[in-house]
Amino acid sequence: MPKAEDIKWFKKQFHTEIEKAVAGTPFDLDLLTALACQETGYIWQTLRKKTGFSTRKILALCVGDTLDSNKGRRAFPRTKGDLVAAKNGQAMFEIARQALIDMAAHIPGYKAAARNSSKFCHGFGIWQYDLQFFKVDPDYFLKKRYEDLNGTLGKAVEELKSAQKRAGYGKMRTLTDLEMAHVAIAYNAGRFIPKRGLKQGHRDSSGRYYGEFIFDYLRLSRTVPTPGGAPEISPPPVGNAIVPPPTPVEASGEMLIVDTRESPLRLRSEPKISRPSGANVLGTFPTAIPCAQ
Repeated sequence: MPKAEDIKWFKKQFHTEIEKAVAGTPFDLDLLTALACQETGYIWQTLRKKTGFSTRKILALCVGDTLDSNKGRRAFPRTKGDLVAAKNGQAMFEIARQALIDMAAHIPGYKAAARNSSKFCHGFGIWQYDLQFFKVDPDYFLKKRYEDLNGTLGKAVEELKSAQKRAGYGKMRTLTDLEMAHVAIAYNAGRFIPKRGLKQGHRDSSGRYYGEFIFDYLRLSRTVPTPGGAPEISPPPVGNAIVPPPTPVEASGEMLIVDTRESPLRLRSEPKISRPSGANVLGTFPTAIPCAQ
């Protein structure tokens, strides 16, 4: 998982272009950073530490998602056969197949998929534009526009605008961090269901949801200063409430760590566990919270 030092690198490389792309939208650098962390952070956080890797090369290798219909994929293409049967499908398969091989040479988790001659990538670009859109926007994939920052960035902002409407915030000019996370869920899952809160989108093997990860990455990104700007360290808004900066407190006595039994610790709108689970969860706190005795 990307950490603060990875986010610092990301902002240093891309903040100027991202800030231009989101100007006039409710989105900001930290949301696009959080999305990049969640979508391909496991790739670029590794590649940035390797010698001889240019930013352009890192962008080109930000591809992924090799799951086919046997693992639950419902969107086109469900299999190699589906893709090859489409117009220019063979050419696209060869690009998607080579993209997998090139990326797997550096990311061990994809080596097994790369050994399967029928496997290929479905997601392209640092913000992962899915191959399901190949039929309506073939040039993005065939001309490898995802390898260019402005190409993949423009597509991400375009998709976020559509997701904003699907999330029910279409007419809003500003969004709270929680609302941005809701938009990100629609970006990932195609829709946002208010009663489910952050527990939506892809669910990983640990049981955590896309929405929960995005919200955590967004809050983490807020703490990392933009190059040339002041650090954003004040707690972000939760829902429609404005959370004031914490009042400095001088700790006394022995320092302890509160280790929660559940990760992460949940902030609820009322003192009870909701049904469905998580419906009244406004946000989360770090797993371990330092405090004085």
